[in-house]
Formats: sequence, structure tokens, C-alpha cells
Amino acid sequence: MQIVFLTTDVLFFVLLTSISVYAIYASRREHLAAPWRQVSRRPLGMSAAVVLSAFLLVAVLDSCHFHPRLDGAENSDTRHSGEISSVLELLIAPLKNNFEKTYSAPFAIYAYAKETIEVEGGATRRDYPRLRHAGVHLRDPLERRSDIMQRSLGGVVLGLGATLAVVLVIVTLRARSTAGPWSESLSAVVSGRTEVPWRAIVLTVMLLAMAVGFCVRVGPYYHIMGTDKVGTDVLYQAIKSIRTGLLIGTLTTLVMLPFAIVLGIAAGYFRGWVDDVIQYIYTTLSSIPGVLLIAASALMLEVYMARHGEDFANLAARADLRLLALCMILGVTTWTGLCRYLRGEALKLREADFIVAARAFGVAHWVIVVRHIVPNIMHIVMISIVLDFSGLVLAEAALTYIDIGVDPSMESWGNMINSARLELAREPVVWWSLCAAFLFMFILVLAANVFADAVRDAFDPRLREAR
Repeated sequence: MQIVFLTTDVLFFVLLTSISVYAIYASRREHLAAPWRQVSRRPLGMSAAVVLSAFLLVAVLDSCHFHPRLDGAENSDTRHSGEISSVLELLIAPLKNNFEKTYSAPFAIYAYAKETIEVEGGATRRDYPRLRHAGVHLRDPLERRSDIMQRSLGGVVLGLGATLAVVLVIVTLRARSTAGPWSESLSAVVSGRTEVPWRAIVLTVMLLAMAVGFCVRVGPYYHIMGTDKVGTDVLYQAIKSIRTGLLIGTLTTLVMLPFAIVLGIAAGYFRGWVDDVIQYIYTTLSSIPGVLLIAASALMLEVYMARHGEDFANLAARADLRLLALCMILGVTTWTGLCRYLRGEALKLREADFIVAARAFGVAHWVIVVRHIVPNIMHIVMISIVLDFSGLVLAEAALTYIDIGVDPSMESWGNMINSARLELAREPVVWWSLCAAFLFMFILVLAANVFADAVRDAFDPRLREAR
């Protein structure tokens, strides 16, 4: 295979590296580590963190792109396909390759619409034909329910086995860290008497493992969430859309933070004409409707891509540029709120005694900003990041629904909802595409909001003082 680095992949891994560096930096400083320890003691917060970690793992696997090697291409000049694939697609290849003709309902083995079928003797009749892939291993269609139940039970057992392995690792590591007996550590984890809520974490891991085990055992043989108009597995589309949703939430933050932090601190600390200019900039930008700005930028990008089609080697590169442009546009239009908060906080910190003393001793302004202002506003930055994430994920779905979001060729929950609006007008109704997008988006946004509440409670100094 030939590794490919898309622009969004590079930025995504840069952001993950930055988060890792911050985690190492925070772990060595008590004033930064203490709030995160408080977050780690919240059962709901840690359960949400496990769910977010699962989504993040899927996004990372889907961001490792490559050109697949062509079969029998050893003696050819072209050894790799022009198509771009990912590690995630290799892992869920049965879902990707099991195409049907058109719609099929969840767990169905017959098509959703009647077709003209040839019968013995050359005659024809209108009936529901068997699907190409779903249930083809069954000799008798009546065995479908028992087969699904049997495979589902196998998936549950597989998930429980994985959970048991996780429990053994947790208990063993805890027993070594506390230098206590293994049985006592197991009892503490099961009863929930640990400082870190391992019981809540294990229960969440168990639910995720059972869901994954169910998909592993049932997915290759049935379409768990049905198929769409062109016969693509809806579960495959929903899983592939995870990367798009996370990139919108994370890369937009990467674009937004430099504007908000630099301009917000500069306006609050230096005041005077610097404050006036920055206030004018973000007030003017806030007065422009965000949807109109995004629509205008998307149209200009479409014109550019139409005139410079030779610059894009494939559809994936074209869709990646549009996704990156959407992240940049959202970042440029959403930094103003955080900038206002940071300006107000910088105005307050500027008059604090320790900063007044630093200026009196002749300390350089940039040293005061880096050593005193920035560490004391990071709680606002952290709270804003986690609270804005879910809003950005929902914004992608809304913008794609009105055709100014990601490229139609890219899997996203917005594209699934956009295509489902016509399917709801059919008779009978095709409801599973909309439900699949809603389910995955609901789980991600709910987990992000629960984790955001835990972070806010831990980092907000007013809530800490109230305790």
C-alpha cells in the first residue's frame, strides 16, 4: 500500500499531538492536574469520556489513508489504485462491500420494493426478490430469526469476554499500585469504592463491547440498519460519518483558538487603541449572519474547484479541501464569543496585584502575558472548547442539509439527513437512514455535553469556591 496524507489528516494528528503535549504538561503542574483529577472522579463524566474515546478511535483509524495495492500489478507501472482507502475501511470491509440494488429494511433478506422476477417456465411475476448478500447463507428464509438471535448471542458473549479482559487489566494494575491483594482490588472495583469510578467505566466499556461484538457477528450477514437508495449499507455510512463530525468539532477549534486567545488577551491587557481595533473587528464580524458568510465562501470554493479540476487527483482530495474550508469558515465565524470572554477576564487580571507588581519591576509585557495571563484564563478556554464541540457537530448537519456543508461524496450525518428527507415522502416510508444518523449524532452530542458539564464543574473557579 501507498500511504496518503490528506490535509485534514495532518491537522487532526497535529491537534491530537498538541493535546498529548498539554496532558503531559498539565500532569506535572498541580494547579492544572487538580481539576482533571476532579473530572476523573465523576462517574457520568468518565462514562462520557469512554464513549468519546471510542468515537475518537474510529476517527483516528479513518484518518489513516492509503492507496490500495492492485492485484497482479507486480509487473505493471501502476502498482497502486487511484482510490483512497483507510484502515477503518479494511476493518469494516464486509459492510463496505455488501452492496444491494436499492433499499432494504434493517435485518431484511428481501428487497423493500417489488420487482419483476422470472420463474420456472419463462413466466414472470411481481414479488420481493432475495437480497444479494443479506441472508444468502440461509437455506430456508424462516431460519432468519433464529440465526439472528444465535449470532447476536455470540456477539454479546464476545463483548462480555472483552469486558472481562479489561476488568482483569484494571484490577491487576490497581492491585500493583496499592500493593494490596488482588481480591480486595476486585471487590473495590465491583462495589464502586474506588476514587476513580472504575465500575462506571467498566459498565460503559461493557455496553460498547457488546454493541461492537453484535456488529461483528451480525453485520457481515445482515444489514443491521438497512441500505440506502443505491444499496450502500447504512451502518457503514454512519460509522464513516464519525470522522467528519469529529473533524468539524476539533479542527474548527484549532482554527478558532489562536484568534480568540491572542486578540482577546491583547484587547484586555493593552486596552487603548488596541482594544478599540479588536472590538471593531469582532463586532463587525458578529454582525454578519454566519450562514450567509458560509454560503458565500462555499460558492466561491465551488467556482475555484470547477475551474481548477486538474489540481485534484481524485474525489477524496476535492472533498477533503471542502471539509477543510468548512472548518476554517466555522472557525473564523465562531471565535468572537470566546474572544469577548477572554477580553473581560484579561481586563480583570490586568489590575490584579501580582501583575501590577510584575509591571512595576519592569517585566516585559510578553512575559507577563505568557506566565500570568494565559495560565489564569485556561479554565475559560477549556470550558468553551468542550461546550462548543457539540454545537459544531450539529452545525455540520444543519449546513450540509441546506447544501453548503461538506461535499456530497463524503460520508456525513448531514448528507444522510439530506438524502433522508426525500425518502420520508416515499410510500412505504424509508426511515432507517434518518434514524441511524440521529442515533449516532445523539450519542456523540450527549457524551460531549455530559463531559462538558464535568469539565465546567471542575475548572470554573466560582463552582470550586462554592464547594
